[in-house]
Amino acid sequence: SFAEYLDAVERDRTGAVLTELVDAMATNHTSFFREPQHFAYLQSILPPLRARRVPVPLRVWSMPCSTGEEPYSLAISLVDAGLPSGFTILASDLSTKALRRARDGVYRQQTVAGLPKAMLRRHFERGTGAEDGLVRVSAALRRQVAFRRLNLIDLVDLGHRFDVIFCRNLLIYFDQGAQQRSIAALERHLAPGGYLFISHSESLNAVKHSLQWVAAGVYRAS
Repeated sequence: SFAEYLDAVERDRTGAVLTELVDAMATNHTSFFREPQHFAYLQSILPPLRARRVPVPLRVWSMPCSTGEEPYSLAISLVDAGLPSGFTILASDLSTKALRRARDGVYRQQTVAGLPKAMLRRHFERGTGAEDGLVRVSAALRRQVAFRRLNLIDLVDLGHRFDVIFCRNLLIYFDQGAQQRSIAALERHLAPGGYLFISHSESLNAVKHSLQWVAAGVYRAS
């Protein structure tokens, strides 16, 4: 019964049962270059961001990263904008199942069917034989992304600040209290002048923050 299952989750001290519950509930809906305007905007602000950070690598955080399409899209955008290795990407999610798929970087060909052919040749490896119909993100891109399981609601401090944070299509699932805690945590992790990207369908109007709106779904730290 539901009551018995809830009791099993609460009594399990290993966290394994709760992890399975989270994995079962997570939607993991994503795609490469979802809301493409954000990636174009990111490329447009790279020159001043990079000038301010040299020689320190640009820090980017994708949260939640789901099965990896967003952080790999970010890596592609940065490489194609002229930063072959001058950046690091932290990609985090609560779902262990999604993170396993993200680390593998393997997708069905139809997942990338809408990407330009030149981009596919540069950044993906095509499967053959038993892996026909699959593609894998190139090893060079995979090395640029570090995956980590994190819960934004409980996050205190990661120990460093980010120049760019993508946190899209997450706040819509939270009540106002959880939204406030999440935005406060994200704002704490933004470097001065850093950018927070949320979904076009989301808004920060209902929460307190000191970020400046600069474009649709884009906010800048002071």
